[in-house]
Amino acid sequence: MRIAFTKMHGLGNDFVVLDARAQPLPPLTGDVVAALADRHTGIGCDQLVLIEPSEVADWRMRIFNSDGSEVEACGNATRAVGLLIGGEVTLETLGGTIVARPDENGVAVDMGVPRFGWDQIPLAYGMDTLDLPVGWPLDSAACEAVLEHPVAVNVGNPHAVFFVNDAYAVPLAEIGPVIENDQIFPERVNVNVATVTARDAITLRVWERGAGITQACGTGACATAVAAMRRGLVDREVTVTLPGGALTIVWEPDVDGAPGHITMTGPASVSFTGSFDWGDYA
Repeated sequence: MRIAFTKMHGLGNDFVVLDARAQPLPPLTGDVVAALADRHTGIGCDQLVLIEPSEVADWRMRIFNSDGSEVEACGNATRAVGLLIGGEVTLETLGGTIVARPDENGVAVDMGVPRFGWDQIPLAYGMDTLDLPVGWPLDSAACEAVLEHPVAVNVGNPHAVFFVNDAYAVPLAEIGPVIENDQIFPERVNVNVATVTARDAITLRVWERGAGITQACGTGACATAVAAMRRGLVDREVTVTLPGGALTIVWEPDVDGAPGHITMTGPASVSFTGSFDWGDYA
């Protein structure tokens, strides 16, 4: 059975997109996802995205990391799907329904409302999510000896945000998986290391849960911007620069004591299209 795919990326965070809106696909298992995502023997991607019919939105978007695990949200993938479908579109995800629409700077995505409760992240037990009293030692002498006191935010998926003097000095490839799999995070966590460079600018690197270091992470940019805003480090609109490029994040004012919505704006692109034989990967 030949299956068509579209290879896309948002600031270098790349996806294999499968469109099942018109015709259902065979069951998509974690093993199939991991095989397709393999950069040596598959198509290669950070995440695989499946577009399906939805009963609550225009379409349903399912997101799988390269290790085969299904995740709740992906901001860059949402921009990619928004570009692929065109126009304003509502998308059902495991993290809730979100809206993507065309913008002069690419695609703007309403990421919904951030969540800050310890049980909403989730954490293993109650603590102050604006300043988690935890830390992890670093081996590198070129940066802080301990990566500590992160902010925890859920923007459809869980994030821990660390503010450091130099985001590029942190040995993220080594410490990322340690923090991701710490027992304090029962559903694992995305690890963000950020440096605030101005009231409207942040430099960011992200270790993505189930995918590793990627060129960009849309939910990570949203989580980091909101964390910095909560700590009073930046204003309510900020440019977050990742290795793959920049995203604009706006956090609307609170409404009747409830957090406002987050809007993320940035580019997305089609890299190429093709097809594969499902039996080669199943």
